[in-house]
Amino acid sequence: MSAETITTAIFLITTVVAAAVLVNAIFPVISGMSGTFSSTTHQADVQIRTDFKIIATLAMHNGGTTEDPGTAHIWMKNIGSEKIALEGIRDSATVLCGEPTDFTLLTYSANPGNGNWKYTITSDNEYWDPGESLEITYYTTKIPTSSNPVYFQFALANGVWRSTEFNVAG
Repeated sequence: MSAETITTAIFLITTVVAAAVLVNAIFPVISGMSGTFSSTTHQADVQIRTDFKIIATLAMHNGGTTEDPGTAHIWMKNIGSEKIALEGIRDSATVLCGEPTDFTLLTYSANPGNGNWKYTITSDNEYWDPGESLEITYYTTKIPTSSNPVYFQFALANGVWRSTEFNVAG
């Protein structure tokens, strides 16, 4: 009878140790997966709540030279419920413009020239808040004459983007 008790005790101890090893091996994996799921869910939530609309456009061909590039103004309104950091717009937004079949990627500059863009916002903080308008001004030789449309695309770092085609003034 004592041999059975010892054998049962050994099996019980082995089972408890095996269960502890299994829990220690699986728990970090489950914890890591839940962190990944919550991060992905947060990113999707931010993207869903981010929305903006192009509300007005104006482009002028000017001379079409490097010294006198065309100029365009695009006004956009934040119609989402997410505020957008202006630093993210400066550092990570993508601005494309030109003719629909010949457009170029522009770079941000506070003092823009040919191939650059800047923004203007009337905000008292460092965010493009819901309901506020943002004006993008860009300068490029890619603005066509008045007979061809201008293509414009603005994309945020989180993948939300808008595009439009419009005519050159005048």
